[in-house]
Amino acid sequence: MTDQPLASPSGPPDAFPVKRTARIPGTIGYYAAFVALGLASASLGPTLPGLALHTQSRLAQISSLFAARSLGYLVGSLLGGRLFDRIPGHPVMAGGILLMAGMMALAPLASSLWVLTAAILILGLAEGALDVGGNTLLVWVHREKVGPFMNGLHFFFGIGAFLSPLIIAQAMLGGGDILRAYWTLAVLLLPGAFWLLRLSSPSAPAASPGEPTGQANGRLVVLIVAFLFLYAGAEVSFGGWIYSYAVALRLSSDVVAAYLTSAFWGALTAGRLLAIPLAIRFPPRYLLLADFLGCLASLGALLLWPHSLIVVWLGTCGLGLSMASIFPTTLSLAQDRMPISGAVTGWFFVGASAGGMTLPWLIGQLFETIGPRVTMAILFLDLLAAAGLLTVLAFQFARPVYQRILGER
Repeated sequence: MTDQPLASPSGPPDAFPVKRTARIPGTIGYYAAFVALGLASASLGPTLPGLALHTQSRLAQISSLFAARSLGYLVGSLLGGRLFDRIPGHPVMAGGILLMAGMMALAPLASSLWVLTAAILILGLAEGALDVGGNTLLVWVHREKVGPFMNGLHFFFGIGAFLSPLIIAQAMLGGGDILRAYWTLAVLLLPGAFWLLRLSSPSAPAASPGEPTGQANGRLVVLIVAFLFLYAGAEVSFGGWIYSYAVALRLSSDVVAAYLTSAFWGALTAGRLLAIPLAIRFPPRYLLLADFLGCLASLGALLLWPHSLIVVWLGTCGLGLSMASIFPTTLSLAQDRMPISGAVTGWFFVGASAGGMTLPWLIGQLFETIGPRVTMAILFLDLLAAAGLLTVLAFQFARPVYQRILGER
């Protein structure tokens, strides 16, 4: 897989740098967009039983929504990656947010599973384009110093994902149903779109001396795509199924299960905040190794003590903390190794969306036939395989750039 050279203004490599004063409003806009992305992304799991009731579907059938959303996400990632290389990015991101808000408003009104599936598919398409845009434009703005800002971007995604189940739970406690929750979330998506429309879009920078140049490393792209397939599948699956898992094992009520979902995203958010200073101090591969040790330990506890509510809470929070910096750190590692364009970022998100489409669907097919405990077993095996790919990624593609970075520190 190769990447075409990015179109950039003529002149020396650093003739058109992004001004420091222009970085701040743009970064704020990307962070606001990722709060919106988190609000939408974390809404499906806690509302899955309510959506099944509205459409008179079983859980095995309604789990197809995960596949539809991820299929849309995959298409949105591919299309978005090419759009951001060719046209100003801020209008594309704002349009994605507005489309997300429209589909969030429509979803609880659907009485047919097919209509609901179409709305969720379009929602996923907008999410994929928005996700690629935020990550790509942030790299273009901050370049070699993107590591802490990348963790900050995904920290704000976590804020949205943490608040989403809380809003849903409060709607349930107030005697409302998912309609009120979805419409509230739809309104909360809008500020990020209006902010971005006010700002001029950054352009793809030419490489500076000492930065990666030329074509992307095809083998490295494929490996990162496979790695993100496994990781994103686990993150989406746990966030989407922990609610149904806790209810099916009779560990908690519906409302407490929604809070458990929120705890996962809250731990993910806190972990990304903690990862910002760590990303400045440690190379990405060491952060990823620590992350996976924490993930496997947390899932191991959930496998060994499935009927303990305390262990479920601790395992959920531990998994959220451990997963927190995996995705942004992987993108930072990729930026250290090769040029990052919208097209390359799009391929990364194709892998992530394919994982988010496959693994939650697989769990849905086995959840009722084998039992809820199959959820944690599948997630453990998935992340074990991802850890194996991480070993190859960290050591086969290790470069002297780390020694240079550590020497500078």
